[in-house]
Amino acid sequence: MPETHTLGEFRAKFRVDELLVAKTNAWSWSVRPDQPTLGAGILSLNRFALRLSEVTPAEMAELGELIATLERAVKQAFPSYDIMNYLMLMMKDHYVHYHVVPRYPSPCTFMGLTWMDNGGRPGLPALGERQHKDREDVLQGIQKALRDALEVDVR
Repeated sequence: MPETHTLGEFRAKFRVDELLVAKTNAWSWSVRPDQPTLGAGILSLNRFALRLSEVTPAEMAELGELIATLERAVKQAFPSYDIMNYLMLMMKDHYVHYHVVPRYPSPCTFMGLTWMDNGGRPGLPALGERQHKDREDVLQGIQKALRDALEVDVR
């Protein structure tokens, strides 16, 4: 994937609007187009900011609330996940965002497909993995499962 330098390039590259799961005033949570593990996502600021220090206290508070919602929804949709990794790398995409990667202790199944956690837990997640790539139906299925889980939102 090419580097991004503007908010528009970033949102297009990660298909934020198309794969959106939830949105607040400050943040968007979307399904990650490349799935290193089942349910991987992107948490991105809805305005351009190059540095984490540019995020306001109000935006950070909103992020905390969205993370709590996200974790409940992922657990509802994909119950075998047991820990979440949040990676803010910004090496190619110069914009405040997190890669959200659910981690699994063993293979799991979704939409009749086997999903692995190839990061060698407790190692780093294998962000370069593209499980079941080129399967738009799978991305849409993940998005639907997460949106449906938001409606349940068991606290």
